[in-house]
Amino acid sequence: MLENLLRPSHLLLLAIAALLLFGPSKLPELGRSFGTMLREFKRSVRGDSAGDKQPETGPLIEETAQEKK
Repeated sequence: MLENLLRPSHLLLLAIAALLLFGPSKLPELGRSFGTMLREFKRSVRGDSAGDKQPETGPLIEETAQEKK
């Protein structure tokens, strides 16, 4: 049943239905927001968010850390 779901004629029918439901002015906005959502989801799965990165340490901090040892 699922193997016949993604045929080109079915995808065309879904595209026409989306055009009728949302209109031509809303479709680019919906596509953009869907793409942003997917990028953020992939980033969160990989753990590449800006809050996860450790700050870089400068040479002064590294020198004082070595002196304490």
